[in-house]
Amino acid sequence: MSVTGGAEVLRFSLLGPLRAWRGGTELVLGPPQQRAVLAVLLLRGGRAADVGELVDGVWGHTPPSGAVPMLRTYASRLRKVLEPARPAGAPPRLLVSVGDGYALRTEEITSDLGVFEESLAQAERRRAAGDSRAAARLLGGTLAAWQGPALGGVPGPFARAERTRLAERRLGAQEYRLRVELELGRHEAVLPELKALRDAQPLREAVCELLLVALYRCGRRAEALEIYARTRRTLVDELGIEPGPSLRAAHARLLTGEPDLSPPPVPVPAPATSVTATSATSATSADEARADTGPADDREGAEPVRARGDVHPSQLPADLALFTGREAELGLVEALLPADDHPDKAVIGLINGMAGAGKTTLAVHWAHRAAHRFPDGSLYVNLRGYTQGGSVMHPSEALETFLVALGVAPQAVPEGLDAQAALYRSVLARRRVLIVLDNARDTEQIRPLLPGTPGCLVIVTSRSRLTGLVAGHGAHPLTLGPLTGDEARAMLARRLGPSRVEAEPQAADAIVELCARLPLALAIVAARAAHHPGFRLADIAGELRENHGSLDAFTGGDARTDVRAVFSWSYHALSQPAAELFRRLSLHPGPDIGTAAAAALAAEPARTVRARLGELTGASLLGEHAPGRYAFHDLLRAYAGELADAEDGAERRAAALLRLHDHYLHTTHNASATIGPLRETLPLPSSTTDSGPLRFTGRKQAMNWLRAERHVLRAVVEQAAAHGHEDHAWRTAVGLDLYFDRLGFWHDLMEINSAALRAARAVGDRTGEAHALRGLGFFHTRFAHSAEARRDLGRALELFRAEGDAFGEARTRRCLAYQANGEGRFAVSLDHYAHARELYRRKGSTSSEAIVLNEVGWTYILLGEHDKALEHCEKAVALHQEIGDPVGEAAAQDSVGYALHQLGQYGAAVERFERAVTLYREIGDHYLEADTLRHAGDAHLAAGDRDTAVAAFRRALALLEETGHPEAPDLRETLRGLDDSGRDDGGTSGSGGA
Repeated sequence: MSVTGGAEVLRFSLLGPLRAWRGGTELVLGPPQQRAVLAVLLLRGGRAADVGELVDGVWGHTPPSGAVPMLRTYASRLRKVLEPARPAGAPPRLLVSVGDGYALRTEEITSDLGVFEESLAQAERRRAAGDSRAAARLLGGTLAAWQGPALGGVPGPFARAERTRLAERRLGAQEYRLRVELELGRHEAVLPELKALRDAQPLREAVCELLLVALYRCGRRAEALEIYARTRRTLVDELGIEPGPSLRAAHARLLTGEPDLSPPPVPVPAPATSVTATSATSATSADEARADTGPADDREGAEPVRARGDVHPSQLPADLALFTGREAELGLVEALLPADDHPDKAVIGLINGMAGAGKTTLAVHWAHRAAHRFPDGSLYVNLRGYTQGGSVMHPSEALETFLVALGVAPQAVPEGLDAQAALYRSVLARRRVLIVLDNARDTEQIRPLLPGTPGCLVIVTSRSRLTGLVAGHGAHPLTLGPLTGDEARAMLARRLGPSRVEAEPQAADAIVELCARLPLALAIVAARAAHHPGFRLADIAGELRENHGSLDAFTGGDARTDVRAVFSWSYHALSQPAAELFRRLSLHPGPDIGTAAAAALAAEPARTVRARLGELTGASLLGEHAPGRYAFHDLLRAYAGELADAEDGAERRAAALLRLHDHYLHTTHNASATIGPLRETLPLPSSTTDSGPLRFTGRKQAMNWLRAERHVLRAVVEQAAAHGHEDHAWRTAVGLDLYFDRLGFWHDLMEINSAALRAARAVGDRTGEAHALRGLGFFHTRFAHSAEARRDLGRALELFRAEGDAFGEARTRRCLAYQANGEGRFAVSLDHYAHARELYRRKGSTSSEAIVLNEVGWTYILLGEHDKALEHCEKAVALHQEIGDPVGEAAAQDSVGYALHQLGQYGAAVERFERAVTLYREIGDHYLEADTLRHAGDAHLAAGDRDTAVAAFRRALALLEETGHPEAPDLRETLRGLDDSGRDDGGTSGSGGA
């Protein structure tokens, strides 16, 4: 569309470098950050962006101090570029002010992105009308319009997110065009392009499948099979997953030599939607190292981060490759899909039925079939509604997982179920998401997880009928019974091979009936038969009869008795040590278990236990969902628990639990000591068991263990508190504070410290109570609960002083100082830090005293007294050097550099940054080395030395790319922006926004 008023057409190009033309004249859009502002406004689709959104989109979470004035300047300059003939004093017509922000009237401009979207829509209409040739021409033309990566040369988190989204959209359109070409029989013509695309996208299964079809149709079946094998190896090696069901099915058709291998159903790329600017990066974390333990630096805020509009979760578990039958049920679930893409309400489907009927398998299989109808992604959670041992998932835990998956930063998830549910409904508004809520306990567990607006589809599975969900929320129920006889026989044939079933049809029928056509029972029997191909099916059916008889009771009522029979058949086939381990594992409270913890339960070496775990997974009594991580099906956990109660005395079970809690307590503190080696430690009582605690060779290994055990450790503390291991509960909680705080797992720490407080008070342990209150008080500060924080920290201070615990008192005072800084009570903060420093000095803890000096320095920075800040940070450096603490010295040197930078002493700041970089390199902490290199780059830029700044940023980028760090793309964009700035400005430094 041309600009109104007879002006020449204003055109924008986004599918490549961001450019603009008025008529035939290209416009000069200005420096990188100015173009970043324009990109945000263009992609808002005419909607207003407030100042906060624009600042986030251009600079992320670390904007320069003058970001808002700079933003106003960029807007003013853009108005002059877009409307150069606007009379002085006349209001702008294109870039208009809305509230405290701006909007671009996109109805008066054209863009290549708009042409691209319209061409895709036209192509689909032509294909639907039977004119695939015209569709292919349209698709080829619109793809040829791309001039490189979208928004090339535009810096900032918004541009990076949009670049990723549009690259995926381009690739989806390319796949769609290639599919249309294959439908037209042009397999030879597209083969070179498919090969090149597959080489560029080796993990893209749809591309591989299209290539298999083209090769097969060209008579190159052997080459197609080799391509499949290579792709499978790549997926397994790079991602640890097998190919998906569609690619596996294409491979199977290749093996059977189908006469006409059809191309896969590549979906039409969903229309692009406007997204909002996002905060894509968190604060840099040299401050993580400097705070050892207690409060993080006071420059870190708890500012909430918006949900990222470019995040499209894909959480569905893998589809079952051997899924069989259930056609009638699939049809009923299919009917829940809205007839068009504009439903007037959220739809809820409920699949209920007996244990082992295959509810989860059906829900996941259908969800994979329908996922393309939900362009904003898919969510999945196992609510553990019938898990034995009290580990039913609270809705708050599910909401936190979903919110993070939808793009909300962990630190921005609010406290409290109601607040979390409200944010969840807001994030889902205007999105089309498929949500699978598996294994629900009751309606109350489900209700907070339901969306509040149309567009989403929810599938719930439960053993319960959930009448409240049906009556109160209009859920559509489907009761899942046993398979039909034909479906059950087909399931056996699919798992054992048709020839084996056809050779013994009567025995196969007997197995089907003895298993009462229950999918779970059939799967266990089939696994047994598959592992023993020499066994006759008649013998297997005979074993079923001899051991436990029929499973007819599965047709209705309580199925536990007959499930027990099937499980017992597999259980009694185990070796005695594996059977004992099976029972022991039921004592573990977490959602999964690692090999080392299993070894502690069994009181055996890890190597021995690993073999027994392999025996259990081979018998389908345990699943290995990740390397070295094992989980029960909930029915199997219940069965193992019953066996443990029946076969193991209370004394043996208690001894196993004591070993387990000893293992987690000592391993947690070993990990904490590895991450913060000079941090004050909590004395631990000597272990009375051979629990085999892990020891770590480096920080990375320790952090990986803590990350893998995150949810387990929460369950372990809660179990210890509830079942007589109170000392383990609060001491384990203390060991988790440092790591969990740095990662933002504040909700976990609130629950963990609450359990620790209950445990300590139950046995009158005042030291444990003080530690738990200190933890609770500090994390109340994280959530800005001022009254609760003062209450808990004040009580903790009283208890530590009464117990004569100087370290506990000092750490609590640091927490109180951190809280006071957050409320602007700097005098109070400095008083607490003075007391803490004196306590550390009396105890001879030079490392802790140095950390306090650094924290005092940050308090003075908050006060704007940079000279005093420099004085205290320099003292921290000297003390760390005195005791030989390179981690502490590196963090303090970085702090000194920061203070010098604020004082305008850029050269001196660079020297300190370089010293910190050297120390981090010696320590081997690549991330903090890169972080400080970026600080050095900022100082070089401020000093006008653009070339040296670029060199520092490039060194940092190399380190981030080496470790695959997610901040690498942002730094890459910063470098591109600096390169463009140098060209635009004749090589002069760009001061605004690096």
